[in-house]
Amino acid sequence: MLLWRDKANLWTLILPPSVWALHFLFCYIAAATVCAKAGRDFGDLRLAIASATVLALGLIVASGAQACRHWGFGSDMPPHDAATDEDRQRFLGLATLLVCTLSLVSVIFVALPALFLTDCR
Repeated sequence: MLLWRDKANLWTLILPPSVWALHFLFCYIAAATVCAKAGRDFGDLRLAIASATVLALGLIVASGAQACRHWGFGSDMPPHDAATDEDRQRFLGLATLLVCTLSLVSVIFVALPALFLTDCR
């Protein structure tokens, strides 16, 4: 799989918030486009947002699984502040796991209005 890396680096840390940001942009640009054009169906927008949300959540969960692997899933508790490659990997893994959790919640909150809104007013 493209996302799996043997070692954690800053790109693995940046991926989850980037997925959230792209999901945020897609949802709000799509909603603005649908609301600007009268006569467009709001149900199609809900389907598009649901699809984008499932894709974003899948990418974030995959990144979280990789972060658990890099962290060692609690085999050594923080702080990982020694100047060794192992502690660097564990620190980046834990930081990525925390960012994945935040991004996961953020994606869900961005998608929630699509469940409750029925029109653009």
